[in-house]
Amino acid sequence: MSKTFVITGSTRGIGRGLARELLARGCRVAVSGRSAAGVSSAVAELGAEFGVERVAGAACDVADPEQVRELWRTAADAFGPVDAWVNNAGASAERKPLWEQSDEDLRRVVESNLTGTLFGLKIPVAAMIEQGGGQVWMTEGFGSDGAAQAGMAAYGATKRAVRYLRKALLADTAGTPVQVGTLSPGIVVTDLLTGDYDPASEQWEKAKRIFNILGDRVETVTPWLAEHLLAADKPGSRIVWLTRRKAFARFALAPFRKRDLFARPA
Repeated sequence: MSKTFVITGSTRGIGRGLARELLARGCRVAVSGRSAAGVSSAVAELGAEFGVERVAGAACDVADPEQVRELWRTAADAFGPVDAWVNNAGASAERKPLWEQSDEDLRRVVESNLTGTLFGLKIPVAAMIEQGGGQVWMTEGFGSDGAAQAGMAAYGATKRAVRYLRKALLADTAGTPVQVGTLSPGIVVTDLLTGDYDPASEQWEKAKRIFNILGDRVETVTPWLAEHLLAADKPGSRIVWLTRRKAFARFALAPFRKRDLFARPA
C-alpha cells in the first residue's frame, strides 16, 4: 500500500536516500531542507525519476513553527492525508570542548536537533489527530543511548533527548490514533558525519578506522529503513540498523574484512 511521507532534511544524505527508496516503493514524498534551491533541485530530480505527481517539497527551517506548518500544508495540498512524518533534519558542530564552541554553533545544533524536533512533533501530531491518524518518527544519533565522547556535548545532549521524547510522546498520544516511533540509522557516511572533522588531523584518522568497521553508505542503509518504516504498525516502534549484535560481529570480523567507505570512485 502506498503511503504519503514528509521527510525533513531530505535534500541530501540519509533523508534524500530515504525519500528515494520510499518513492521506489510506490509512496508519495514531500521533501524539505533549508535551501529553496536545494529543495527545487531534489523535487525536479526525484520527480523526473518517479513522477512529478508523487513528489512535492518546501524549504523549511524546522526551528520555525510557521515553516513547519507550511511544510505540512504543502504535503496535504499535494497528496491529501499525511501518513508519516519523519524528523530527520539535523546539525552538528566541530568536535571540540563545549567552552570552545561558538555561540552560533551551539544555537544551530540545539535549534535544528531539539527545537526542530519539538515542532516536528507538535505540529504533525495535532494535524494527524484531526485527520484521524498517522505516524511521527524521530531520528536517533550519537548520545541517544547515553554514550558520551569528548567534543560531542551539544550534539549528544540533543540526541539523548530523543529517547525522552519517545517516552513522553507515547504517554501524550495514548488513546489517540497517532503512533510515535524512532529511527536509528547507525553510522552513515554523510556530510553530517564527516563535516566536523579536520581531514588532516590525527583525530580524523582514528575516527575513520572506527567508521570503516561500523559505518555504512546511504545506499546500503536506506532501503532497509524504508522497508521497516512501511512495515511498522504499532506505537513505540524502534527501527535500529546497527544493533549491538551487529556491531560486535563487525569488530570480530574487522581483521579479516577490509573496508574503505571513503575511497573515491575510480
